[in-house]
Amino acid sequence: MINIVVIGAAGRMGRLIMKNILIMPNLKLVGAIEAKQSPLLGTDAAVLVEALPCGIKLTDDLQQSLNGADVVIDFSTGDIVGNARESVKHGAGVVIGTTALSEQQKQELKNLVSAGARIVCTPNMSVGMNMLFHIAGEVAKILGESYDIELVELHHNQKKDAPSGTAMKLVEILAKARNMDVDRDICYGRKGIIGERPAKQIGVHAVRCGDIAGEHTIIFSTNGERIELIHKATTRETFALGALRAAMYVKNAKPGCYDMQDVLDIKKSI
Repeated sequence: MINIVVIGAAGRMGRLIMKNILIMPNLKLVGAIEAKQSPLLGTDAAVLVEALPCGIKLTDDLQQSLNGADVVIDFSTGDIVGNARESVKHGAGVVIGTTALSEQQKQELKNLVSAGARIVCTPNMSVGMNMLFHIAGEVAKILGESYDIELVELHHNQKKDAPSGTAMKLVEILAKARNMDVDRDICYGRKGIIGERPAKQIGVHAVRCGDIAGEHTIIFSTNGERIELIHKATTRETFALGALRAAMYVKNAKPGCYDMQDVLDIKKSI
């Protein structure tokens, strides 16, 4: 049995994660954390996912909820590093699905490893997307510089960051494969008389509309042909299931910072 605390429990992802925890025989919800200003504090967590009451009520007290916890899953927009630090003190593994973390936050999470931290941190927990992470760089290398690269991502109209954390991860992978500089060689949208497209450039375009769960398209194009790598998430359920897969992995992992490539064991060269 894996005892799990969910931070950001009342959010869209938090609810999906709790819904799946409650129906999986090897998982147990032992804590549901929300912000201090949330009007849902005190609500039974299971009621939020239209299930029978489970006895775990939403609280803003992470420290108390960590007693007996094996893993903490954080999809909140709060103090991600602080939450991880407190979880590590209590010996719990950490799964972070929050996107748009700063470089400073990422480094602070890595610094927790010396204190025994076991952390899975990834911009996208979809199994399919992580397969795309795995092959995108290889495709860019094989096709070579004669193929232009453009990246288009689509998300729902409530998403706060652009480009998405997933898109930025793909940009890092593609730029590394082509020996490009992420700060210098990436073009975020285009407007006006821009002249000819530089050969050494990756174009990135963010679309926000409706209720799109997530869609990413990498376009490789040269004279006479075009190749597209596309991943479409039709439901957020895929991210919730990926997060729980990460929780199962990190419970018994050695101290370290991991991503879904580690969880899925697909870091070996193709």
